[in-house]
Amino acid sequence: MRSIDWILMVIAVLLIALVMIQESKDDVKNTFSGEKSELFKNQKQRGPELFFARATMGVSLVFVIVTILALVIR
Repeated sequence: MRSIDWILMVIAVLLIALVMIQESKDDVKNTFSGEKSELFKNQKQRGPELFFARATMGVSLVFVIVTILALVIR
């Protein structure tokens, strides 16, 4: 494996970890019942939620750029 492949693998694992850390906005019990609560629909993200959302967006952009770079180099 080339070094770009290792970098891509590390970024992918980091992206998966960031997505798994975040809390879901939907309740599992509402998934099967079809019920949807509109109470917190327009609530803004704050604190750790905002940090993880921004970090996930940043890492996903880096992932896309490194993936394109890996394809161009080959």
